[in-house]
Amino acid sequence: MATDTKTTLLNSAERAARRRGFDGFSYADLAADVGITKASIHHHFASKAALAVALMQRYYSDLETACGEIDQDHATGAARLAALIKRYLGALEGGQSLCLCVSFSTSTENLSADTIAEMNRFRTMMTEWLARVFSLGQGDGTILHVADPAAEAAATLPLLEGAQLAARVAQDPQRFEAAVQILSKRLVQ
Repeated sequence: MATDTKTTLLNSAERAARRRGFDGFSYADLAADVGITKASIHHHFASKAALAVALMQRYYSDLETACGEIDQDHATGAARLAALIKRYLGALEGGQSLCLCVSFSTSTENLSADTIAEMNRFRTMMTEWLARVFSLGQGDGTILHVADPAAEAAATLPLLEGAQLAARVAQDPQRFEAAVQILSKRLVQ
């Protein structure tokens, strides 16, 4: 099945943004990658700000779906958290890439208010999901030493994002694993 031009543009822009940040690509780069004119891109996304909002909305939807799949596939709090940690590690692509929200966070001064609102909406969704995971882990005994699931969630998302940044700068996924090791050791599998 062929991918429509808008989806192809979003895919290209996400790859570029995750590897080079919001400021690291232009419509000319996307046009060359996709094989269309810059004017054609403007037909789908009037501005780079509109493109960034669309990327964050799609990313939100993708991660919301992924968290739902994690919930379906893993019964315990520890297994769910381990699956999310694995996803964040995989998003590094060997130290060459970042999750979209992490990558965009490095360019907030150049992002629109709408894009930042979408990033905050994404982080709220992820923190709420993590709070449910920690609550489950506390209840089923698979995540050790959980005193306050909401506080754990509020600390875990920045830990995962910061671990990605450290690993990306070093282009070494081991930095990510070292940063989350103290969290991973609390999981009873």
